[in-house]
Amino acid sequence: MKKKNLLLTALAIVAASVGIIWAADHIDAPAVASTSSDITDFYAFQSPENSSNMVFVANLQGLLDPAATAGARFDENVMVEFNIDNTGDNVEDLVIQAVFKDGKVNVYGPVKPATTGTMSRIETSGPVTSTDITVYNQSVSIGSANGMKVFAGPRDDPFFFDFARYSEIIAGNATGFNNPGNDTFAGTNVMSVVVEVPKNMLGSAATLNTWVTTKRKI
Repeated sequence: MKKKNLLLTALAIVAASVGIIWAADHIDAPAVASTSSDITDFYAFQSPENSSNMVFVANLQGLLDPAATAGARFDENVMVEFNIDNTGDNVEDLVIQAVFKDGKVNVYGPVKPATTGTMSRIETSGPVTSTDITVYNQSVSIGSANGMKVFAGPRDDPFFFDFARYSEIIAGNATGFNNPGNDTFAGTNVMSVVVEVPKNMLGSAATLNTWVTTKRKI
């Protein structure tokens, strides 16, 4: 398998096995801004429908207006990789990898990676879950296998942030946010990858360190 080289975008968080954790990185990663590998948000939370499952969400290609969303595509040369550290050493013990080809997404893992850090290969030895990539304004396609569920496609950007007010605060012209504020991301879309996985496939640790990366073929 060809290895993948890490693009200069990544989000890192510490996620407990219950509750919800998120991290955001809209429009502030200049090396990959406005590219097909730009990560906007990462969410990790316990499934609201099944407390025995965890959900991982990576959103990419932020600030898509509705007119551009129908033409947006996942890059077949980019892999989305959810990294999971269940030993507390900040090194991935498991990975969940999403790759895209011919209108489908294949999700590999969770599986122990052969290599860690900035280089990866597609880990085909573990579970594989596939589905069609959902087309804008069409019925949602969800794949399921091995107790996992997978979705990939355009979604409304769920992140709320008043960027104009934030700029005023940074400039010293305001002391706090308004309630309610103005959502800078209202009316914009993202390309989203969602993976739901049984907790027992992630190890027995009470707390997980988890982060997401995008990696490009070299």
